[in-house]
Amino acid sequence: MRKLIIAGVLVAAGAAVYFGFMRQDQPAAAAGQAQAQGAGPGGRPGGGPGGGGPGGGGGFRPPMTVEVTKVSRGSIASYITVVGNLIGQATVDVAPKAGGRLRSVNVKLGDQVRRGQAIAKIDDQELLEQVNQAEASHQVAEAGVRRSDADLSLALTNVERARNLYGRQLLPKQQLDDAEARYTSAVATLDLSRAQVAQSGSRLRELRINLSNTTVVSPTNGFVSQRLVDPGAWVSQNAPVVVVVDISSLRLVANVVEKDLKSVNTGDKAVVGVDAFPGENFNGHIARVSPILDPATRTAVIEIEVPNPAYRLKPGMYANVTLEIETRANILTVPKIALVDSGGTRGVYQPNDEGRAQFKPVKVGLEDNEKAEIVGGLNEGEIVVSTGAGALRRNDQLLVAGGGDGPSRPTGAPGQANPGGRRGPGQGQGGARPNMDGGQGGQAPSGQPPQQPRRPQSSSQVGQQRPVA
Repeated sequence: MRKLIIAGVLVAAGAAVYFGFMRQDQPAAAAGQAQAQGAGPGGRPGGGPGGGGPGGGGGFRPPMTVEVTKVSRGSIASYITVVGNLIGQATVDVAPKAGGRLRSVNVKLGDQVRRGQAIAKIDDQELLEQVNQAEASHQVAEAGVRRSDADLSLALTNVERARNLYGRQLLPKQQLDDAEARYTSAVATLDLSRAQVAQSGSRLRELRINLSNTTVVSPTNGFVSQRLVDPGAWVSQNAPVVVVVDISSLRLVANVVEKDLKSVNTGDKAVVGVDAFPGENFNGHIARVSPILDPATRTAVIEIEVPNPAYRLKPGMYANVTLEIETRANILTVPKIALVDSGGTRGVYQPNDEGRAQFKPVKVGLEDNEKAEIVGGLNEGEIVVSTGAGALRRNDQLLVAGGGDGPSRPTGAPGQANPGGRRGPGQGQGGARPNMDGGQGGQAPSGQPPQQPRRPQSSSQVGQQRPVA
């Protein structure tokens, strides 16, 4: 009996010691697991091995998959883009030169017209009568010229006869003077008749012009963009009938800022794009550059002409115009996506001997949409990170995608998971997982103490142990 009591006391004491030890072991195991995962107290990222270096945020960062490229030589061009609306080469309000009642309109909206083509007709009955009267008056004046010419011939004959007789002293002086006076009068009458002919002819031509003005013609080649009146309307010289737009060549008026004006010259090539034809470009050139700047905006006006032989472009379209202002050849270039900004300094990331990201400042020159000129900081053939550079921090571990130029794919690093996040057999995040039989099923990370074997979790297992007598 006494032995049973002693055995029960020993079992109770052993159970108390076991539960007390387990309560102390569980927080330590949780802390060890958090440390293996790269977390410090409170669950915040710690600065263990493999964490970010300078500028890396101080926490655990997995290897970054990137692409690399070499610094190479090439050419690059600098561009500026201006926007505006396309307008026709010529936009004309076609108004009649004479007023009157509109008899007919021969064109409709969208019709193509040629220069001199009849567009509309104004009632011309009154003008026709006036022209007929002027023609009759002109004929009368011409008949008067013929009569005056005949009178002049007769007067010339009489004065010559009188002079002959007077020279032979067969005619008195008074008769000779009368003959010369009639000759002078005949000359004046002929001059007057000729002047009347010229006057009537001028009037006739004026009326004929007015008559022709009753036909409204197009002053230019183009298309009818508006039809403003219909037959039967009363029109005057200030009332347009139609609007004709010449779209064989279009213009774009844009503003260029002061700093770019020195690079814009007449004749420079321009590439025009419109929303109606996405992905398609139309070639043009700078036709005119304003010699002055607007004091309010500090911009100068330029005109860009765009040939439009197929009439695909339409006035009023919104256009983006790209102007090439400078070109450089045989220069060092890198992809533009390789450039990053670190602390206000532009540079690139390069892999070091350990396969980690190393920031290197560079001096950048011209840039376009894809490449950037390297003026200083890099040499031809050096390797830089291209795709993925924007997400890097200093000292990040690099994984080169596709096996390109650069460091080899790392197989592991202290305090980091295997590449691709794969775990070895019996491993958890950042450490080994002990077996349930009390043995160690895996190796703990370098620099961390191995975890203690876990004891049985169930109190029933304690009860199953038999006391030793």
